[in-house]
This record gives sequence, structure tokens and C-alpha cells, in this order.
Amino acid sequence: MKTKIWLNLFLILVGVVIGSLVADMTVGISWLKWLSYGLEFGTEAPLILNLNLLHLTFGITVRITVSMVIFIVLSLLIGRSIVRD
Repeated sequence: MKTKIWLNLFLILVGVVIGSLVADMTVGISWLKWLSYGLEFGTEAPLILNLNLLHLTFGITVRITVSMVIFIVLSLLIGRSIVRD
């Protein structure tokens, strides 16, 4: 059971990496640029916490594209077909 969770997490990360690569590669191609359409949300400016002794900066931005969603689903389907319980 625990191995299955790690496998699914790994497959999701593989889908994110390949999907973002495809999204970056298809920006300039007119009939494939719909793959790079997506949303980006997060903090515009980082949150800064200055305690004189310690200076912390927090910030996060998440980008989700169409190709990332497609490749996450594909990687999970391929992983499910390879590993059958």
C-alpha cells in the first residue's frame, strides 16, 4: 500500500515534468500552443519576515497548463497498466 502511494507520487511528478517541457516547447507552434495555455497563481511579492536576528522570505507560485494535466493523467494510466495488483 505504501509503495503504491510513492509510485503514484512519482508518476505525478513525471507527468508534471514532461507536461511542462511540452508546454514550453509548443509555445511558438501555432496549432499546438493550446497545450501551453494555463493558469499561474501564487504570491506576487514574497512575504518577508524580519526578526533582526533572522530574515525569512516566503513565496510560492504554481503554474498549471493543459499539457501538464494531460501528461499527469497519461502517466497515471500507464503506471496503473504496468503495475497490476
